[in-house]
Amino acid sequence: MSKSAIKFSLGPILYYWDRQKTIEFYDTVAQSDFDIVYLGETVCSKRRELTLKDWLALSEHISAQGKQVVLSTLTLLEAASEYKALSKLINSSDYLIEANDMAAVHLCQQRGLPFVAGAALNLFNHQALHQLFSLGMVRWNPPLELSRQVINECLSNYRKNYHPAAVFDTEVFVYGHMPLAYSARCFTARSEDRPKDDCQRICLNYPAGKTIRSQEGQKLFVMNGIQTMSGLKQNLIKDLTSVQKVADVIRLSPEQFDIQKDLIKFRSVLSGEQAAEQFFNAENDSNGYWHRISGIHSV
Repeated sequence: MSKSAIKFSLGPILYYWDRQKTIEFYDTVAQSDFDIVYLGETVCSKRRELTLKDWLALSEHISAQGKQVVLSTLTLLEAASEYKALSKLINSSDYLIEANDMAAVHLCQQRGLPFVAGAALNLFNHQALHQLFSLGMVRWNPPLELSRQVINECLSNYRKNYHPAAVFDTEVFVYGHMPLAYSARCFTARSEDRPKDDCQRICLNYPAGKTIRSQEGQKLFVMNGIQTMSGLKQNLIKDLTSVQKVADVIRLSPEQFDIQKDLIKFRSVLSGEQAAEQFFNAENDSNGYWHRISGIHSV
C-alpha cells in the first residue's frame, strides 16, 4: 500500500476490566483522535463481561465516529467451544478481523475476508509474509521482539522477492506492556491458590495485572491470567523517526482509562512540538527490542 500520513491505533484491552468501566472507556475512545480501534477479548475466554452483541454494539458506536474498527480474536484456543465462539465472531461481522491464531486466518480465508495479522502469529520473514498475504492479510503486526533492523529486512526482502511496492501495511506496537507469552495455565489464579477451572474471575481484582519483581526489586514481568507481559512498558516515543520509516500504523495499548493523554504525547512528539525525552521514564519504560538488545534494557 502506498505511504501516507501515519495512523494511530488503539489495541484491544489486554487486562480484565469490569463491564461498566469497559463501556465508559470506549465512550471516551469514540471521541478520541485514534484512527483505528481494536475491540475484543484476546487473552482468556473466561473473561465474559461483554458479549459478542456488546462488542458489535461498541463497534457500531465507534465506527460512527469515523474510526476504523477491527475485531480482535482470542490468541490461544484450547477448546472446541472457543473455536465455535471464534467462528461466530467472524461470521457475525463485516468488520475487519485481527487474527491472533491461525484458526482465525483459516476462517477468514474461507469467507474471503481480509484480516490483520496479529503479533502472536509470529511472522518472522518475508516468506511468511507472502504466505499470509496470499490468504488475505492487509496489515501485519511484527512480533514484539523484532528490531527495526529485522523488520526493515523483512519488508525489503518482500519487495525484492515478491512485490516492488508494499501491498500491505505494517503496524508497530509503540506503547504498553508487551504480551510476551501465553500458557494453558492461569498464573493469576495459581498465585491465589485457585484452580484455573474455578478461578472465580480473579483477574478482575487486578485491572493492571500483577507485577513480578526480581529479588533485587527489578520489574521483570506482569502476570495477566494466562498471559505473561513485560515488566516494563515498551515506549518508542524517542524512536518515532525510525518507526516512521517502516510503519504505516503505530499502536498504543490501553494502560489507563484516559488513553487520549498518551496519544497526545505521541502526536506532539511526531509533529515536533515537544521533545520525546520528557515522556520516557527509564524506571518504567524500555525500548531494547527495537534496538536489537534485551527488551528489558533501554537505549
